[in-house]
Amino acid sequence: MTKIRILVVEDETALRDMLQLVLEQAGFEVLPAENVQAALQAMGGQLPDLILLDWMLPGLSGVEWAKRLRRDATYSDLPIILLTARGEEEDTVAGLDSGADDYITKPFSPRELIARINAVLRRFGKGEKPGLVQIGGILLNPDEHKVEIDHQPLNLSPTEYRLLEFFLIHPDKVYSRNQLLDRVWGRETYIEERTVDVHIRRLRKILADYGRDAMIQTVRGFGYRFTAQTQA
Repeated sequence: MTKIRILVVEDETALRDMLQLVLEQAGFEVLPAENVQAALQAMGGQLPDLILLDWMLPGLSGVEWAKRLRRDATYSDLPIILLTARGEEEDTVAGLDSGADDYITKPFSPRELIARINAVLRRFGKGEKPGLVQIGGILLNPDEHKVEIDHQPLNLSPTEYRLLEFFLIHPDKVYSRNQLLDRVWGRETYIEERTVDVHIRRLRKILADYGRDAMIQTVRGFGYRFTAQTQA
């Protein structure tokens, strides 16, 4: 079986070596690079399956390179995960708007890194499905395509399932309507942003029967966040 190839672009040597070790232990093939020029050379004539890209790089930054990749037909469909020390909501939205498919805020655990990579790969039809995901009493079983709350199965439409699955895999992160459309409905889907609001209302109504509707939070001016921390 061919290994998933991940291009790791990180200028800090110690962190780049750590990332390579963690990813190789998880069964991935790793192409390490310290900057954009080295990354282009490492890719050669064979594209990687995913790019793990540091936000702050010498010369051309990771965010700017992500924007260029999205404008280039050769690379426009490559999954990109940004590594960043920027944890503010404005920076998060800016990073995702650059074309990245997800972001990870430093410091992060190897377990979170692998989970995020697998989640993105799965959205692109690659990699393995994640195992059971449980947050706030909500249990997602992707192998059986089922969601339970307090051992009670939820009756979800396909879209509601994908939306809740995305939220469960990406807790405590803010996503705009456009980003949710891209990551839940797909890039080739041409529907209005307000469609997201309709499905959010439906999902909240279902979760309300179990006292979990407050887990989907509206972040004014940005979009939505899913969290187990529902206190004001």
